[in-house]
Amino acid sequence: MRVTQSMLASNSLRNLSKSYSNMGKYQDQLATGKKISRPSDDPVVAIKGMFYRTNLTEVEQYKRNLNEAYTWMENSEAGIEQATQVIQRIRELTVQANNSTNSPEDLKAIGVEISQLKEDLIGVANTKVAGNYIFNGTQTKNPPIPLDANGNPDFSQINSTAYNIEVSKGVQLKVNVDANNLFSQELFDTLSALETNLLDGEGTLENGDELLADLDKHIDSMLAERSELGARYNRLELVDSRLSDQEVIANRILSDNEDADIERVITDLTIQESIHRASLSVGARIIQPSLIDFLR
Repeated sequence: MRVTQSMLASNSLRNLSKSYSNMGKYQDQLATGKKISRPSDDPVVAIKGMFYRTNLTEVEQYKRNLNEAYTWMENSEAGIEQATQVIQRIRELTVQANNSTNSPEDLKAIGVEISQLKEDLIGVANTKVAGNYIFNGTQTKNPPIPLDANGNPDFSQINSTAYNIEVSKGVQLKVNVDANNLFSQELFDTLSALETNLLDGEGTLENGDELLADLDKHIDSMLAERSELGARYNRLELVDSRLSDQEVIANRILSDNEDADIERVITDLTIQESIHRASLSVGARIIQPSLIDFLR
């Protein structure tokens, strides 16, 4: 086959263009730190990257869900703690009032304090966090114990449905507590009976031992609910630890798939630059002067 001057020139220019393309690829990798800049560079890497990035996005979303779960559980536990302290204080006052040495004025003073504690307990039941009532199950926009037109608490609105949050793939965890075990109408009936006995002016506390037994029962119910919440909180921490490990692994796999080996890229770029210079030098010798060059 006859090799002409134009064939030599075309081949030389084509090879130089390919050399420029290779140098451009290495420079892009060096600038971005990524193996590819577009899916067409390596479809396999691109497809794997989409899959790994989807997994990482899921893990990040579950961690955001965990933050919401922590908020619910920690505020619920704080509410139970405060409610328990209120009932404990009411019990102390009841023990004090059950002493026959109290004057009618003393009993009225105890009754007034119990009235205030009962109001505080309703406030705890209606705790609102980030715009949601945390003690009313799935009815988070409605207070569990609203007050009617006369200022009396309405216990018919308490919702005990489990409020679940997905904390891992296929795993939903209950983050609320059962308000019926904490702020039941029976509890407030006991407090109302205690308040009435102390404020009636009779100078004695009727059924003091029975009222103390009822208070003890409600305290035990609160402690049991707090214990269950603590068990679920421990499980939440285990899920959090597992998600943190998954996030580290997902980031490492994504980096291995997409990130360029900078040391290797620098070496390849240096080699390509040397090859390119050699190609330019050889090309200048192969492409012989034409007649036009002599007619200048």
